[in-house]
Amino acid sequence: MKTFDVVALGELLIDFTENGTSSQGNPVYEANPGGAPCNVLSMLNKIGKKTAFVGKVGQDIFGNRLKATLEEVGIDTSNLIVDEEARTTLAFVETFPDGDRDFSFYRNPGADMMLKEEELHEELLKDTKIFHFGTLSMTHDEVRKATKKAISIAKENGALISFDPNLRPPLWKSLDDAKEQVAYGLSQCDILKISDNEIQWFTGEEDFDAGINKLRRQYQIPLIMLSMGKEGSRAYYKDLCVDVAPFLQENTIETTGAGDTFGACCLYHVLEYGLENFDEEKLSSMLTFANAAASIITTRKGALRVMPGLDEVKALIESRK
Repeated sequence: MKTFDVVALGELLIDFTENGTSSQGNPVYEANPGGAPCNVLSMLNKIGKKTAFVGKVGQDIFGNRLKATLEEVGIDTSNLIVDEEARTTLAFVETFPDGDRDFSFYRNPGADMMLKEEELHEELLKDTKIFHFGTLSMTHDEVRKATKKAISIAKENGALISFDPNLRPPLWKSLDDAKEQVAYGLSQCDILKISDNEIQWFTGEEDFDAGINKLRRQYQIPLIMLSMGKEGSRAYYKDLCVDVAPFLQENTIETTGAGDTFGACCLYHVLEYGLENFDEEKLSSMLTFANAAASIITTRKGALRVMPGLDEVKALIESRK
């Protein structure tokens, strides 16, 4: 029996999000712990799964806080490396009135991109049911090698591979390079969570179904979840396509972490049902739960520390029936 339900590798950073203005009229930023893989793990932990993180932070104020935060929410940090040379990566997030975001990254270099192959704890990677990753750990050679090795170890030991491209254009030398690494991720995964703008960018298809079908023909991915923001979500599995409406909230503040929360809830259902055992009803149940949880996160700042629990998500679903 595997010890961990999900092990994730990738970036762990500080998201500086806008939080009003000072008396002098300057923007005030709040330092929130962030990074897509740990948002995913935090949600899974909150709903009863055992998780571990593989990555690197700097030996600095932010790195120490991030390590403490992961431990506080219950994520195993035995393979979180603390680097004495590189600083912890920082991201400044600007949220526009319509909820869209713009990112400015301070990461040249950032500790998360300095993870080396020899720093991986192989026993941890052999001991998980699902291994999850994104492309922020594939932007530079060293961490790309580490990511590919981790995928290989997890796969050889029977783990399902979960991938969320989580495209952040400013972090790539070129979008052609990004496309190449996304293609690698697609070629490796059993479970894909992808957003509406990512599928259009990668496939060149405006129509989502056409884009997903193109991916399925090329990569034969068993389960694909498409997140469409205010339009809800879809799941593609065997010959099924299930579409579920969103849970729109009047008091939405920002969307940071919503996609990660959605993805985590889908992984929770894969762990509960098994990848082989989905049908239309189970896919619908998975998307309903994931949409509801993601909508709750849009009403809070700093996803990683404030994930909703099972009862809260179920209560929202019941209230909308």
